[in-house]
Amino acid sequence: MKSAVTISLTPEARGGPFVYWDSLETSIEKAKRLGFDAVELFPPAASEIDATKVRPLLEKHNLRVSSVGSGGGWVKHKLTLTSPDPAVRTKAKEFISNLIDAAGALGAPVIIGSMQGRWGESVSREDALFTLGSALEEFAERAARHNVKLFYEPLNRYETNLIVTLAEGVSFLRSLKAKNVRLLADLYHMNIEESNLPDALRLAGDLLGHVHLADSNRRPAGFGHTDFAAIARALKDINYTGYVSAECFPWPDPDSAAAKTMETIRKYFA
Repeated sequence: MKSAVTISLTPEARGGPFVYWDSLETSIEKAKRLGFDAVELFPPAASEIDATKVRPLLEKHNLRVSSVGSGGGWVKHKLTLTSPDPAVRTKAKEFISNLIDAAGALGAPVIIGSMQGRWGESVSREDALFTLGSALEEFAERAARHNVKLFYEPLNRYETNLIVTLAEGVSFLRSLKAKNVRLLADLYHMNIEESNLPDALRLAGDLLGHVHLADSNRRPAGFGHTDFAAIARALKDINYTGYVSAECFPWPDPDSAAAKTMETIRKYFA
């Protein structure tokens, strides 16, 4: 398993579950110093992760981009793929398509999480899932042209009412024609929705593509009551070789959060 740490480039997301916030160059330098293998980026637009600007920083510190979050499309622009407004859905697809191209140039998958939206009002659950599935298949084809995967993230019930558990995610992904879509398991969301986190990870099996590392209280891994030894055993049981990426509150501060996460990764996941 490989390690990563989140860097938010979206001012509107300040206060959210991202370890580093301000200077991309400084954050990358700090990630390298602590021993992380990669960084996970959360941009407000594709233009903010232009490969001509980002790649030299990565090469300087011998780091990779583990993945790119698309949530800036929701946080900053209020775009979702299942909006009842066709114009919003179109803009959401354009935002993600551009992000896939930019992330693909860095060899990184894009995450579809908060931009999935929810059903309700004039949109039925069946229609929302069909719309979401169709969009994921289109995005997966685009990602495949860059030789990268596409990550889909189930969220907790307070953030979506579409797919909230890994079991639901497995069923949903198996219904798609696309073969390069993988599940993202976020331990914080799982702590709310799953009855048994290790069993849920084992069920995901080879459909698991990425893990967001946070403790039960969404503080850095090691500052709550999540059983990370059991989590690590489950990931090893399914031969998981992807990233465990710190997406958590920068508590008590970004540097301490990153250091505590790396301590936990070395203890359980190395």
